[in-house]
Amino acid sequence: MRTKVTLVLLFLNVALFFFIFRFERRWRTEDSWKEARRRVLGPEAADIRTLEINGPGPRVLALAKRGETWFVTKPLVWPANPNAVNPILNELQLLEHETSFSVADLAKNGQSLADYGVDRPKLTVTFSSGTSPDGNLPVSTTVLRLGDTTKDGLLLYLLSPDGERIHVVSQSLARSLALTFGELHADTVFTIPVFEARSFNLQTAAPASLRIRLRRDGSRWTFETPIIARASKVATELTLSALGTLRVKSFVTQNPPATLPSASPRLRISVEGNNRRETLVLGELVDAAGTAPDGEYYAQLDGRDALFTVVLPAALKTTLDQAQEKLRETRLLDFDARAVTAITLTAPNQPELTLQRLAETGAQSVETQSWQIVRRGDATQGPQTIPADRAAVQRLLEQLSLLAAQQFKSDAPRDADNESWGFNRPEREITLTLTGLQPIALQVGLPTQRDGFAYARLPAGSPSVFAIDPDLLKETPVSPRAWRDRLLRALPAGARITALTLSPVAGTTPLYAHRLATGEKWAIVLAAEPVARRTALETVLAQLGNLRAKEFVLDQFADRVNVAGEERPWQYRLDAAITLTGGTGEQTSTKTLFLTTRIGGDRQLAGSPAAEFNTVFAIEQPLLDALWTLTEGPRDPGPATPAKERK
Repeated sequence: MRTKVTLVLLFLNVALFFFIFRFERRWRTEDSWKEARRRVLGPEAADIRTLEINGPGPRVLALAKRGETWFVTKPLVWPANPNAVNPILNELQLLEHETSFSVADLAKNGQSLADYGVDRPKLTVTFSSGTSPDGNLPVSTTVLRLGDTTKDGLLLYLLSPDGERIHVVSQSLARSLALTFGELHADTVFTIPVFEARSFNLQTAAPASLRIRLRRDGSRWTFETPIIARASKVATELTLSALGTLRVKSFVTQNPPATLPSASPRLRISVEGNNRRETLVLGELVDAAGTAPDGEYYAQLDGRDALFTVVLPAALKTTLDQAQEKLRETRLLDFDARAVTAITLTAPNQPELTLQRLAETGAQSVETQSWQIVRRGDATQGPQTIPADRAAVQRLLEQLSLLAAQQFKSDAPRDADNESWGFNRPEREITLTLTGLQPIALQVGLPTQRDGFAYARLPAGSPSVFAIDPDLLKETPVSPRAWRDRLLRALPAGARITALTLSPVAGTTPLYAHRLATGEKWAIVLAAEPVARRTALETVLAQLGNLRAKEFVLDQFADRVNVAGEERPWQYRLDAAITLTGGTGEQTSTKTLFLTTRIGGDRQLAGSPAAEFNTVFAIEQPLLDALWTLTEGPRDPGPATPAKERK
C-alpha cells in the first residue's frame, strides 16, 4: 500500500515539475517579452489592405488597396496620393513604444482607461490585413485607439489591439493620421504616362458628336477616325503630356450644377494604356461668362461619381477642339532617305528625268554613295548617264522629307476640285523608289486661280489634298543640268598638265603657250613671268586640274552661245595637254575649253565639246579672274592717274 502511495506522489511531483517548466515558464517568458519588446504591432501590419481613421466629430477617412493602387473610399471615392499613404503604413508597421504597462495593473493603482483617454479615444485606427482565400474579403481586423498626450506633451497613450496594454508612443503617429481628405487624395486626373498610352480618343458633344481616335503603332501615331491619316508623334505626345499635368482644382460637394458632366458631356477625353483606360468627362464652365483665358470646367471621371473642377489651359483646349488638324502629321512623305535608290521627276512637255543611286561596292556609307542622271533618248538610242551632284540630290531628299502641308485642303475632293487644283495635268510628279518597299509618288499641281499655294496629293494613298509652298516646283527642275555634278574633272594620282595654250579662236598668235620639256617644272617656267601673270597662270593650272562648273547653261555643246542677248561664237580657246604616267608608260591627251569674253563681274561661259563633257557652263570666280588677267591684262591701262600728278 505504501508503495502505491509513494508511486502516486512521485507521479504527481513529476507532473507538477513538468507543468512548471513547460507552461508557467513560457507564460512568464511571454509576459516578460511583451514588456521588453518595443514594437507595438506584429505581422498583422505587414500587409494592410484597408484602413479607416475615425477622428473627433464626424471626421472619417477610409482607404482601400485595389491591386497595387490605394483609393480613398470615404468621404469620396478617389485615388489616394501614395506619398501620403506610405508614411501612414510605415508608421504603423514600424510603430514602437517608449514604455508600456498592463491594463490589469491600473486598478491596483486606482486608475482606469479614462485617465489615459483611451476609453473615448481621440483617434481610432482600424485596418485589415491579408485577404480571404477567395481573394475578395479582407481578414484579420486590427483596432488601435489613441488617447491623451503625456503631461510633457511629447508622447501619447495608445491602447493595444487586444486591449491588455497601454503603450506610450511618439506623436508622429497622430500627426500622420491627422491628414485631411485634401491632403490624402491624388490631384492628378490622368495617371497613364505618355510612354504607356496606346490610344487617344476624343468625342465632342451633340449634335456634331465628332469622334476622333488615334492609335499608336510602334513609334508612330495614326488617325483611325474620322479619317485614316498619319498623326504627328510630337504633337500627339505633347498633348498627352499636357493632359497628364491636369490637376483637380476642387471637389464639388455642395451646389452642384443642374446637369452633371456625365449626363451631358461637352467633351470626352479617353487615354488607353496597358489593360486600363481613363476617361475625363468635361461639363459646363464654372464661370458661365467664360471671362478667364483658361476655362474651369465641371468634370467627372468615367466610372466614378465624384464631381470636381479642372482648369483646361486655352492652348490645350484649342488643340482638343481642332485635334483633326492640330494633331495631324503635316509632313507629306514618310520615308528613310537611306533607302531611296532612285528619284524620278516628270513635268509636262519635258522628258522624264531619273536620279539614280550608284550601287558601289566597298565600305562606303549610303550618304556618300554617288548618284547619276539617267536621260531617256529616242527609240534608236539607249539611256544616257552622266554623274549627278550628290549634294544637290541629298538636299532634294531632305526637302522632300521635310515637305509639310500649310493647309489640309480636302480629305474628300470632288473631280472638279482636283481639276481646279491642277491635278489633271500636274506641274510635277515625283516618284521615290525605295529598297524593299512600294514606290512613293507625289503629284504637285498649280490652281487655276493662283492663291499663293501649290497643291499636292499622294495618288497611291489617301485622296487628301494639301496646300504646300510652291517653291518645291523651283527646287525640282526636270532638267539634267540642274542636277549635274559640278565637278567636271579631278586629275588622278600620277596625272599632270604638261602643256598649256590660250589663244583667240579667230587669231593665230596665242596669248600664252608652253609645253614642258622632259624633267621641266611649271614653277621654274613661270618664275620668269611677271608676278600678276605668274599668279594667273598658276591659278589656271590649278583650276584645270580640278575643273568645276559654277552653273550649267546648256545640256549640250554649241558652236554659238547667247552673250548679252546675242548669239555669238566663242572668243577664246584653252588647250591643256594632260599626261598620265602608269604601268604602260605615259599617255597624253589634249583637253579643250572654248571661252566667251567676260559677260559681267562674276560671269564667263565655257564650252566643252561632245568628245569630253558636251556642255556649256559658267566658270568659277578664281578661273574667271585669272583668264581676265591673261586676256585683258596687256590692254589694261591700270588705275587712273590723279589730276595733281598729271600736272
